[in-house]
Amino acid sequence: MPSYGVNIAMRRILGSSRNARAVCTTPDINALVHLSKTPPTTRHDGPLHGMTLAIKDNICTASLPTTCSSAMLAEYTSPFDATAVELLRDAGAQIIGKANCDEFGMGSLNVNSIYGPVVNPYRPADVRNVPSTVRERRSAGGSSGGSAASVAAGMCAAALGTDTGGSVRLPASYCGIVGLKPSYGLISRWGVVSFADSLDCVGVLARSVDTVKEVFDVILVYDARDPTAASPELRKRASSIVGSCLPKMFSGVQTNTLDGLRIGIPHEYFPLELEPSITSSLRTIIRSLKDAGASIHPVSLPATQYALSVYYVIASAEASSNLARFDGIQYGLRVPPPPGASRSKPSTVYAHSRSAGFGREAQKRILLGTYALTADAFDNYFLQAQRVRAHIKADFNRVFRHPCVHLARPESFLSADGVDVLLHPSAIRTAPRLAGEQDGGGEGRDMSSMDEYLQDVMTVPASLAGLPALSVPAGLGKDGWPVGMSIVGQWGMDELVLRVGRVVEGIR
Repeated sequence: MPSYGVNIAMRRILGSSRNARAVCTTPDINALVHLSKTPPTTRHDGPLHGMTLAIKDNICTASLPTTCSSAMLAEYTSPFDATAVELLRDAGAQIIGKANCDEFGMGSLNVNSIYGPVVNPYRPADVRNVPSTVRERRSAGGSSGGSAASVAAGMCAAALGTDTGGSVRLPASYCGIVGLKPSYGLISRWGVVSFADSLDCVGVLARSVDTVKEVFDVILVYDARDPTAASPELRKRASSIVGSCLPKMFSGVQTNTLDGLRIGIPHEYFPLELEPSITSSLRTIIRSLKDAGASIHPVSLPATQYALSVYYVIASAEASSNLARFDGIQYGLRVPPPPGASRSKPSTVYAHSRSAGFGREAQKRILLGTYALTADAFDNYFLQAQRVRAHIKADFNRVFRHPCVHLARPESFLSADGVDVLLHPSAIRTAPRLAGEQDGGGEGRDMSSMDEYLQDVMTVPASLAGLPALSVPAGLGKDGWPVGMSIVGQWGMDELVLRVGRVVEGIR
């Protein structure tokens, strides 16, 4: 494996005369919020020796604070490493710092952070010589924007993020790098601060598919401490399916031959909001894949139209439950009630701490989720969302030709016309402008507040179904900013997704 130059990377981040705090708050990118001042000793014989990594700020690290980019946890340092971090350290990786993120992972643009927004480090060819102070500032995507930006800016070789509804794939698309959301339950969530338990996944971001796979292989370990971890039996069954199909589709690891591979293009992933230049990039990818021997097949996932609504009901409800622990008494920021305020009810005591500790977006989702779980709304919102989620999973099982090992009778879904993977755009547009940027003579964000929630429309279906999805750079949009394409596979088919991603990565 190549050397990643730990010392060079650290000098690039720290500079020669600035301290860690100054770098953390620099307005240029604002990707890293805590830096490792004294790198700990790592294994010299590990598979990741010399590789530098950033860790999203909602993944626990014993040597660095874990604040979730929230005032609620501004002073918190975990007494232990998350399982994924522990595995990386044991493999010889160098943890350089914690990456900025949307508060508790809630957001698509990485603007909901007490540290401020993350700025996309990508520079179109026509403005690379323009001073940073006058360049337009665009979003790095969220919620793992700091992880993506640190990789794209060359601060580290790879980074860990978390993906709940697209929080790894969307930043990867915006920043022009590779981002993997593994199959749900394959990577341990022990030590990850929960947002939505049934959706959260630890993901990997890097500049190449090969680097993503190196990191993924290290953290792909069953952890009995994670109650949502896929059992060893399920992993073994999925692995046997992958092992039986890969030799038939790839004549060799280093070749781009895709003979026998069936790729599905879902009708529903071309909404009116999709930029035409992204569709053009997809057509280029499809032509190259056909030349490599793959066959292209249109497929339909009809329940996709409800996925975004389902996601926000379920994710907000689970967030409401998970964040209830941060009351200023047991956990989190403590704000005493002002003089004269009533202390007769616990709720009034909690309210002062939670109002000060949680930001606007977190408060909004907690309120939405709390309402969805009330007796009056539970059946019409939360239970109905779970029913539709089952339909979304069934849609995916119907179009894939490989069985879902979670099902008691997977053969009932199998079809001779099924596909091996799905291919679709990772986002409906290139990276949007941040607030305050000029846009056609006016001020303000390059989208309405409601449009922020639409950014996840391409990514939430795979999250709801728990499927592996990989965003790979696929050229540039009309405005000269990166475009990403996503490859989605059946549960446990992460190796197949990575293989196809490597081929797509080579298409320019």
